[in-house]
Amino acid sequence: MGTIATKSGSGSGTTAETVRKRIEAGGERVWRLTDFEGMPFTAVAQALSRLKGGGVIQRLGKGLYYRSRPTAFGPSKPNTAQIRGLSVRRKCVFPAGIAAANLLGFTTQNPARVEVATNGSSLPRLIVGKDTVIHTRRPESWRNLSETDGALLDFLRNRAEASEQSSEETVKKLLGYFREHGRFDRLLGIAQSEPPRVRAMLGAIGQQLGHHESMLLSLRQSLNPLSRFDFGLLAALAHAREWQAKERKTDETL
Repeated sequence: MGTIATKSGSGSGTTAETVRKRIEAGGERVWRLTDFEGMPFTAVAQALSRLKGGGVIQRLGKGLYYRSRPTAFGPSKPNTAQIRGLSVRRKCVFPAGIAAANLLGFTTQNPARVEVATNGSSLPRLIVGKDTVIHTRRPESWRNLSETDGALLDFLRNRAEASEQSSEETVKKLLGYFREHGRFDRLLGIAQSEPPRVRAMLGAIGQQLGHHESMLLSLRQSLNPLSRFDFGLLAALAHAREWQAKERKTDETL
């Protein structure tokens, strides 16, 4: 396995030496630029590039490097599961579509292609997978949400279409989530960054849970009174029509 000599004395030289020592001491693993937080970004990038050129590490993709270990069959290969397990710094990532419904227990189905939602404009394919469906640019207000809260908002955005349960069972289970302490208040607090139909659904949920009209006033005032929204299965909410839900088709009530 290669090593590389660096000069000390300058800022960049000191950075290069620190990066080299940390990588050589770290054994087999994946490295990212963000693993060297607090050090000069450009100097770290240059150090990693030189280490790659010297055979100390190999480049997997943008900002991703791998330090191998010797085996009887040659240098080790990066573990795909390990790469996928890396967090995506400064971006929130939530299950979406069928994956969100599965997390919440509305379906036992596993999607053929994983779906995720993020507040970023993109996600690194090496981490999330090349076949993953990525829904980008979720509101920044999602940043501090739990995985379950994000999945619930995605479930509302998709009108509960991935649920395998009846509309009544879907509503009952959904209300159970919103009865958990603090959840409705948290999602009400970021509701203005959601699409109008989601705000309307939250209003109908809040009313069915018995929240006072004054608490729901901001939701009602944010909706165009002439609009009608497709609630999907959630049209079974007791107050859906009061929150401008379109009337359910006959086959949806069977």
